[in-house]
Amino acid sequence: MTTLTDATVLVTGANGGLGAAFVQQALDRGAAKVYATARTPRTWDDERIVPLALDVTDQASVDAAARAAADATIVVNNAGIGGSAPLLETSVDEVEHVFATNVFGALRVAKAFAPSLAGGALIDVHSVLSWIALAGGYSASKAAFWSITNSLRLELAPQGTQVLGAHLGYTDTGMTADLDVEKADPADIVAAIYDALEAGEHEVLADQVSRDVRAGLSAPLTALYPALASV
Repeated sequence: MTTLTDATVLVTGANGGLGAAFVQQALDRGAAKVYATARTPRTWDDERIVPLALDVTDQASVDAAARAAADATIVVNNAGIGGSAPLLETSVDEVEHVFATNVFGALRVAKAFAPSLAGGALIDVHSVLSWIALAGGYSASKAAFWSITNSLRLELAPQGTQVLGAHLGYTDTGMTADLDVEKADPADIVAAIYDALEAGEHEVLADQVSRDVRAGLSAPLTALYPALASV
């Protein structure tokens, strides 16, 4: 079980809607300091927030951030990019670009900060699309990230690191701005994730969409993918 009270938190992808909510709610729950990271960090008007440059696809950048924020006790692996075109219509290079951020970038961060997180926590932000292939390379990357999180949870357990995997559906952020779908409020999603963190959970299904999809994973493939029924 991890508490945010007096914690030092690092959030990747902190400029966006979900990232900014992670930053603010960490402070609201008593964090002493939050490193708000991004490739080009924004300015903040709270002295408890430390802007920090971090490109998760660049090992040197990750290593520099790990040195600068060696006092972090909770890391939120939130940085990610989209890429939902059909795989057969997308170049392999483009898919590799998605994986570079969503999978290997997140793994770089986890590995670099692992020594600092003994007795602390790692939060990996996944997606309901980790479990259902509706978004090309993005879905594939989130599925891979989910598997990596499950491995990291076991590997970090001996040092007392809580690893929380967070799954969520469409959320009202810049990444989903062009989608005409129902979207959750980032504040509600982050609140559910932090609630699960402080309750000592290993995984959180942060909205009804993620709970419904997870519950249906044991169904036949034609139930998950109705288009297959007509093939």
